[in-house]
Amino acid sequence: MKYQGSKNRHAKELLPIILADRKEGQYFYDLFAGGLNIIDKVDGNRIANDIHPYLIPMFRELQKGWIPPLNVTNEEWRDIRDNKEKYPKHLVGYVGFNSYGARFFEGYRRDKVGKRDYWKEHYNNIMKQLPNIKTITFINKSYDEVELQLNSILYCDIPYKSTKKYSTGNFDYDKFYQWCIEKHNEGHQVFISEYYMPSDFKCVWQKEVNSSLTKDTGSKKNVEKLFIVK
Repeated sequence: MKYQGSKNRHAKELLPIILADRKEGQYFYDLFAGGLNIIDKVDGNRIANDIHPYLIPMFRELQKGWIPPLNVTNEEWRDIRDNKEKYPKHLVGYVGFNSYGARFFEGYRRDKVGKRDYWKEHYNNIMKQLPNIKTITFINKSYDEVELQLNSILYCDIPYKSTKKYSTGNFDYDKFYQWCIEKHNEGHQVFISEYYMPSDFKCVWQKEVNSSLTKDTGSKKNVEKLFIVK
């Protein structure tokens, strides 16, 4: 599924690094799972967590066989946005993330020249992904509230510090940095996607990319990086 900050286009480069020393039966946690564009390419024991209140309910219902709508009008989109309590959480998640920049209810997507059907693309992307997420265990908590199996692999695609904030609110970066160090000391392998990290962390992969997250900023160059605890 398209999602703000998705690592789908980098998965082929990131996963060989992240899974290089994975042992048989070892758990893989995607603790900021978003659109599942990393974990959907991982086999074995895998757990996807995200704090967003509507995202995980959507994926859980899809696992159970829910078929989402092929089209939602602008009026329907606005009513769901403004009256979320009236609708099932999984529907709110599905509708809300088919928005500009794949940001939750950022703006109704429309093709003014009539060449693209954004709802059909949204539907097709999710249904294509569905076979690869059937065996994922989903959790809907803060990253630091997830109970971890011993010596697991933890992947954290956190809200980037220098970008527009996520709809889930402010993120405590200092608390997260300390948590990473603690988990590393407990025996977990911790990997973080970010542009910059403190000196306690080491970059093990980087790549220049185009970033275009908002209507106002347009496209700009950034360097995607993958970090581990030193």
